[in-house]
Amino acid sequence: MAVKPLDDRVLVKQCDAEEVTAGGIVLPDSAQEKPQRGIVSAVGPGKLLDSGERAKPCLKKGDEIFYAKYSGSEVKIDDEDYVILRESDVLAILG
Repeated sequence: MAVKPLDDRVLVKQCDAEEVTAGGIVLPDSAQEKPQRGIVSAVGPGKLLDSGERAKPCLKKGDEIFYAKYSGSEVKIDDEDYVILRESDVLAILG
């Protein structure tokens, strides 16, 4: 299914939650934190400015990012977990 985000939103495929801590402790599903890292799958055309023009998005498809913990809306597309969030909720691009 093709999904095209609107305005300044991005579609992000969530990375898997950490199942083992740095110390080697295996975490059950109930103790795993929601991932804050993902890969951009689609980018909207950009935020519509007051002048009627669109701001160019800073992100592109394939970027690996960190995003704010409780931001965006979780969706399931073709049995995969995604998050749709605003570009301003992205904290950093990795790499």
